[in-house]
Amino acid sequence: MSESTADEGDAPVTAAETKVPTLNVANLLTLSRLVLVPLFVLALFAGGGHDLWWRSIATALFVVASFTDQVDGWVARRYGLITDFGKVADPIADKALTGAALVGLSVLGELGWWVTIVIGVREIGVTLLRFWVIRYGVIPASRGGKAKTMTQIAAIVLFVLPLPPGAEVVRWLLMGVALALTVVTGVDYVFRAIRLRAAARL
Repeated sequence: MSESTADEGDAPVTAAETKVPTLNVANLLTLSRLVLVPLFVLALFAGGGHDLWWRSIATALFVVASFTDQVDGWVARRYGLITDFGKVADPIADKALTGAALVGLSVLGELGWWVTIVIGVREIGVTLLRFWVIRYGVIPASRGGKAKTMTQIAAIVLFVLPLPPGAEVVRWLLMGVALALTVVTGVDYVFRAIRLRAAARL
């Protein structure tokens, strides 16, 4: 669910960009994130879903996967490795990781399904909008979008991490902020996508 590398990128990209090999470091990082998703899910549910050791492993896998989301976009932009495959695979990997975590936590009864549905609808909607405007460019990330991504990641980490009951308030406060940013930036993305498409037609 990254705004920095998936939903909205950090720099406008046009269809006229130079062709680069599909198999490159940036795309391999993206693919590694997809590989980590099933491993994360297995660790999350291992031991009945409440085993301290396995939950710690699940947390580590989620953090590593989230880190690759930050790195692959930077590598692609820094070394000119932006590809059409990366534009499609990156947001899919992001949504797969975040979605797996949210659905897994909801199945375990640790996170309300309404939270998962709100975030899921927003992320899927933004992904569809991204495909809708991909021929015309990528919308630069807003500060709110980046904050949304980092807050979602932090909130999910706190929910996956085996913490004492006293941490419940902190978890929900952070998730509340993530939800607010998710909705607000989602609405903003809709308007910016419409403006980008309209401007491209002029």
